[in-house]
Amino acid sequence: MDFLRRPALAEDTVQYRLFLAQPDPSDTRAAEQCLQQHLERVLAQCAPLLVQYIWQDQTFNIKYCPEKGGVPAHLAGSTRFGDNVEDEWFIVYLMLEITRAFPLLAARVEDNDGEFLLIEAADCLPRWLSPESSENRVFLYRGDLHIIPAPPRPGAPGWPPEVTPSLPQALALLCSHPQSCLAAQPIRSAVAKRVTGYPGRIQASLHRAHCVLPAGVAAVLQRRPDLVAPAVTAFYLRTPLDLRCCRPFSTFTPESCVLTSVTFTRCLYAQLQGQTFTPDRRSGFTLPPRSDPRYRAHELGMKLAHGFEILVSKCRQPSSELGSPVSCSPLWGGFLDSLQKSGYFRRELEGSARYRELLHSAERFFRQSITVPQSSGGLSPGQEVLQELQSCPLNVEELRERESQLPPEDSDSWLEISPEDLERLLQETTGRATGSSNPCKRATQEEEEAGYSLVAVTKSVKAFINKVSSHEGAELPWSQSESPFTFDASSMASAVDRIIGTALLLPLLLFLLSSVWCCRRLQCCVLSSESRCLGGVWAAVTLCCCSRRGSGRRAGL
Repeated sequence: MDFLRRPALAEDTVQYRLFLAQPDPSDTRAAEQCLQQHLERVLAQCAPLLVQYIWQDQTFNIKYCPEKGGVPAHLAGSTRFGDNVEDEWFIVYLMLEITRAFPLLAARVEDNDGEFLLIEAADCLPRWLSPESSENRVFLYRGDLHIIPAPPRPGAPGWPPEVTPSLPQALALLCSHPQSCLAAQPIRSAVAKRVTGYPGRIQASLHRAHCVLPAGVAAVLQRRPDLVAPAVTAFYLRTPLDLRCCRPFSTFTPESCVLTSVTFTRCLYAQLQGQTFTPDRRSGFTLPPRSDPRYRAHELGMKLAHGFEILVSKCRQPSSELGSPVSCSPLWGGFLDSLQKSGYFRRELEGSARYRELLHSAERFFRQSITVPQSSGGLSPGQEVLQELQSCPLNVEELRERESQLPPEDSDSWLEISPEDLERLLQETTGRATGSSNPCKRATQEEEEAGYSLVAVTKSVKAFINKVSSHEGAELPWSQSESPFTFDASSMASAVDRIIGTALLLPLLLFLLSSVWCCRRLQCCVLSSESRCLGGVWAAVTLCCCSRRGSGRRAGL
């Protein structure tokens, strides 16, 4: 199988690929030019959202990939999202918007679990669709989820479940029969629910907190707010060897600390806030008493400063070659033109301070999204920190003057969850909330409610417990005359014989008769006696049946 021969993705990594929906295999040069043009336009389309986005681990990046091994030429990228799964779903949103804006492109998105879009809609999938039969069948096209179908009848478009279409075959069918390939509404709704709210969810997922930081860290974060992510990760995954560089600090000394506002994602803030850490005495950091109003700001800043010090201690000084201007890239000119046409610069006068700030952000985004990744010789996060530290002037007095003008902190009450909120989240996740709009679970829920009522069971148990028992045993909530207890030994023996055979019939029958005799001897018609006897009977029956099933399974029956 092809899916077994594919290289596995790294843990917590999402891979995304953009194909031409109507590729011409005979003209590879035209396909390459078309994809390169789309590359510039796609980046310009996404730049306003991506420039200020804080990624957990790796940024969104995309490049041209030529045809190889039966896979058509395409645009591809991969991002390690680490502990923040919201990065993965944000990329799904980007792919949906890209395919909606560029109808000639069809996207495939996978992670180390495989077709995670199908996993999200697992309750709604047709029975024929499985991990083995989903290879090369799931696409994002024209802003919607599409699945190459299994033909319901001869002559209908699709591929049988046991046949894996090649990517060119799947793209051809997707382009020629888009309506037949459109996923069912419940499947599309399940996926759309995870991306609902974007791009507004980007701001909602951020958390702003005050931190007492070394002036160098504060200056770096003013220019590069995204560098907070690798610093938090470095502290979160610290080792005893990493902490050696922090006694004492050599790059970010704590003598020049200032109060500043730092923007985290909620995931990063939770990781930093949840760490219990006491700084080394030689580090120079001293925390005020816990009763001090600024204790949390000092504690967060101390942890974040350790993360930055660990980053820079692991890298060499940045070279001038790695910091070469992006204008050397042949794609920069087209990318800059696309930005100007899309209104990215917001009619700012060229050369103004705001224009230079936007241009600097666009250059950084272009360098991260187009140029070679870190593993191939790019800048590491520590080198980027040092580069920013060398390029930006450090004015401690100016930073201290801004302390009185800081925006207020965000409340971190979202870190706490009440039992009611937990119940609501569980109901939303399982689709069992009142008035649930999940059509996949509604039928199952109605069947379960038709079979039994948890409320009725609870009331019945409470009524039984509240009954007063006597020396003759507990009394049932209903009258004994309404439902007299009867036992047909012959019928019971026949039923048991059909279930477990005659080998164990005699000892079990003796057990049943002795149980019934005990029940009648005690004259107990209630749970305390009869139910216990019947419970013992059914326990014996269940044990025997399970033993036979187990032996049959081991025998291969």
